[in-house]
Amino acid sequence: MNYAAKLFSMSDNAEPIIVLVNPQMGENIGATARAMLNCGLSRLRIVNPRDGWPNERANAMSAGALDRIPPVEIFDTLTAAIADCQTIYATTARSRDLVKPVMTARSASIKIHREIKEGQKVAILFGAERSGLTNEEIMLAHKLITIPLNPDFSSLNLGQSVLLVSYEWSQNIFDAPDITLPMGKSLPASTQLFNTFFDRLDQALDLGGFYRVPEMKDIISRNIRSFFSRAHPTDQEINTLHGIITTLLGTHDKKN
Repeated sequence: MNYAAKLFSMSDNAEPIIVLVNPQMGENIGATARAMLNCGLSRLRIVNPRDGWPNERANAMSAGALDRIPPVEIFDTLTAAIADCQTIYATTARSRDLVKPVMTARSASIKIHREIKEGQKVAILFGAERSGLTNEEIMLAHKLITIPLNPDFSSLNLGQSVLLVSYEWSQNIFDAPDITLPMGKSLPASTQLFNTFFDRLDQALDLGGFYRVPEMKDIISRNIRSFFSRAHPTDQEINTLHGIITTLLGTHDKKN
């Protein structure tokens, strides 16, 4: 069972519902489905799609996502589409003369996770490509989501908007570290292995006349050691460094 189907089988409330209001192009619906599934979302509702449903262009653009999520639900009105939802978020790119909480997609995703854990059914509304959501549609929402972008060029297409909001949601369910360092079959060198390497390097530098000012030797040696320690080399890298020292010492002996 794929991830989206697993979520759907667990509970209708396991994730927010993405609601597209009056979408105009099938391609944007397909891009929306693809973005959703990328981020672990699968519940898609559409209000009054201009080109009808099902839509061949949407299927093509979804890259198979529409075949892997539960059937898209179609509604004639937004009121009907959100009738069973307790909390509604509306996305908007411009300020509105409405007194409603406004939050970023990141802060909204945290709130939505809490609301879903409480058992609420949550919907996120996205407006038509050209005009976005109307004030009348915004009035049906409890909270607004905005995405801070370049004020001189903040235009997003529908699929991009859904992807940005869905991505913030996904960061609360896909536990990935901020930084990874794939090392293959190698492991970070043990302290003993590192010390053996550095002692050899330190001795080679001393014999080669690198430490020209005796009273500065300890300070310079500590700085070099700190440099290599900060790199946290693997056992394979330590072996490579030993090979470099051996080559350099051999070259030096030949010259002499």
